[in-house]
Amino acid sequence: MELKLIRKYFTEDYTIGKLYVDDKYFCDTLEDRVRELEDYNHDGDFDDSGEGKVYGKTAIPCGRYRVTLIWSLKRGRQVPLLSSVPGFTSILIHSGNTAQDTEGCILVGENKQKGKVLNSRYHEARLTNLIRDAINTNKEKVYITIKQ
Repeated sequence: MELKLIRKYFTEDYTIGKLYVDDKYFCDTLEDRVRELEDYNHDGDFDDSGEGKVYGKTAIPCGRYRVTLIWSLKRGRQVPLLSSVPGFTSILIHSGNTAQDTEGCILVGENKQKGKVLNSRYHEARLTNLIRDAINTNKEKVYITIKQ
C-alpha cells in the first residue's frame, strides 16, 4: 500500500496537506510548520544550534518512509508509525485538531476550519484499519511519501 501526503498550505504555525491512499484522495492532514533543516555536525539530528528543528513544532522532512502499526499507551490503541525519519523519533499518524496536538506527528481529518482538521478520530480509525488489512491480510508493506 502506498500513502502519499502532498503538503499544500504553509503558515508560520502549521502545514495543511492532502493524504492519498493508492493514489485516491483519503483526507486532509495537519502538521507542524515546515522548517529548513540542516544537520551541520552530521550527528543524525537537527537539534543543535542553527540546525532548524524546534522540538514538537517541526514537520518531518519530505521523503519516503515505511509505515507500521504500534500500540500507543498514550492513545490506548494501535496507530500508524513512520520508521527511519532522519532526526525524528516516534512519528505517528493520529487524531487531533490543531497544531498544538501534533507534537511533530501527522494529524488526519477534514480541513473545514482554518488551521484545524475535524472528524479526526474517524479518519484515524479508517486509515489504521486500511493499514492493518494491508499488512495482516494482504501481507503488503506500507509506505508513505511526503512531498511539498
